[in-house]
Amino acid sequence: MVKSKKEKFDNAWNNLKKTFYYAKKQKKEFIIYFIANILLAFLGAIVPLLSANQLLKLTDGLLADLLIVSTTILIVEISVNFCRFFARKYAQIFTREILKHIQIDIAGELLKVETSDLDKKSSGVFIDRLVRDTGRIADIFLNLNLSLTDLVTNIGILFAIFVTNKILFIYYVLGMLIIFYLERRRIKKYNVLDKHYRKSAEATTGLIGELVRGIRDIKVLNAGDSFMRRISQKITDINQERYEMSNVLRTYRLFTGSVHDILDFFYIVLAIFLISNNFIEISNVVIIYMYKGRVFNLLTIMSQVMEWFKDFNLSASRVYEIIDSENYKKEKFGTKHLKKIKGDFEFKDVYFGYSNKKNVLNGVSFKVKHNETVSFVGKSGAGKSTIFSLLARLYEPSSGSIYIDGINIKDLDCDSIRGNISIITQNPYIFNMTIRDNFTVVKENITDEEIVKACKMAKLHDYIMSLPEGYDTLVGEGGITLSGGQRQRLAIARALAQKTEIILFDEATSALDNETQEGIQQAIHSMKNKYTILIIAHRLSTVINSDRILMVDNGKIVGEGTHEELLKNNKHYKKLYNLELKK
Repeated sequence: MVKSKKEKFDNAWNNLKKTFYYAKKQKKEFIIYFIANILLAFLGAIVPLLSANQLLKLTDGLLADLLIVSTTILIVEISVNFCRFFARKYAQIFTREILKHIQIDIAGELLKVETSDLDKKSSGVFIDRLVRDTGRIADIFLNLNLSLTDLVTNIGILFAIFVTNKILFIYYVLGMLIIFYLERRRIKKYNVLDKHYRKSAEATTGLIGELVRGIRDIKVLNAGDSFMRRISQKITDINQERYEMSNVLRTYRLFTGSVHDILDFFYIVLAIFLISNNFIEISNVVIIYMYKGRVFNLLTIMSQVMEWFKDFNLSASRVYEIIDSENYKKEKFGTKHLKKIKGDFEFKDVYFGYSNKKNVLNGVSFKVKHNETVSFVGKSGAGKSTIFSLLARLYEPSSGSIYIDGINIKDLDCDSIRGNISIITQNPYIFNMTIRDNFTVVKENITDEEIVKACKMAKLHDYIMSLPEGYDTLVGEGGITLSGGQRQRLAIARALAQKTEIILFDEATSALDNETQEGIQQAIHSMKNKYTILIIAHRLSTVINSDRILMVDNGKIVGEGTHEELLKNNKHYKKLYNLELKK
């Protein structure tokens, strides 16, 4: 749908207001910035007039008057330098503060975006907007500061030409309009290409991110050639788009440069005519000719300002689309706060699907009492991990209700839910920080003693102490310097250190050797009757000692009981058990 000019203006105005919301936090700096620019504008308008007067005094031989005018110009120019210094300084403060606050806000809003929306987008979409577009928004103040003085100064020069000779004034205005028309055409073409380029840049950034994060898997899958063909095509396309953007600039610079040259030629022709007919003095022709470049740049600067605003508006629209737009659904929590929960929860007739085509859960209902250890078993894709995701409110049920301590989780605030639930997944994400920081990022006030105790429970402490830097060892992106088992043990220790009332183990011991798994099982067993523990496992040997086992099949609970009860009464469980015996 093509937007009308009014819609575009309204959108740009709204984006400016949103940006000024960040700028106005620095009121003192804004006042100094504003005053400095007012003075620059005033002094900028005076300088050309004084310079013209200086040349006239020189050509008339009035040397005493020339000295006075030159002294005045010196004072004004020094004043301009000081004003420009302060204007730039506080424009940079704006840039810094706006960039900081917008980036913090967009990072915070990303954490609120619904997981289902994040699943649909490449990481490049968010990285590009967080890093590049926020910078372009902040740059608007620096760009305006650089152009405002020139704009006012050139208007002053144009006024001086008007006073000196009306015919040359009209000539310059006509020349400015021609250049302005060419600039408008260039900006329009450039912005269309730029909009498409930014979308391509997001896709390319996302694919490069996949290359960096998945480089080891790409190698072992022998997918290097295939991946390189994809990334080569993306890089080729985006560089071609960048070339086309540059080509627009080159082409229009050729036109505008040629127009400048033609205008200069006809200025001389017109000046000869005016001098021959005594319409103007030669000295005035020389003065006006000296300022021709700045006059013709007047509308170029105005076009440049318009271009900056369009660039700003495009970046702002992309950034504020995440911060406050409905295009990205935000997680919504209730207002009820539970500082400490007991750990009871219930699923009541819950349906859920990752797409509209097929449900993963089909009317799941069950209850778990606090301090109970309950395991979920079933084949892959049965819906076990989805139950955990819904309990942590990473996704919303299509229908049905989930309760914690008898309260619908839709009524609870975020901290009441996620502050009381820990999930240890099969493929945990380890932050590219030190081992110690991997704990402090999830629990800021954690003590060294608590970290060590959790690592001992997860059978990781001895390994950490064997490292040269111990708990201050950097683990690399995704914990790549650790083995799969070590990453999982670190994730388990990190969750244990949080001391939440509900702990969810989603295939958390699958990558561990038998000896370590047995140690973790002992650690889990030691937590029995102290925490509400839910376990997802393919190996039934890891869940035999649970208080209850829920058999999940095709998104439904098809059996419930102890290991012995299910073995006797549930064909699905018995089939799983027999398959494991064969292995």
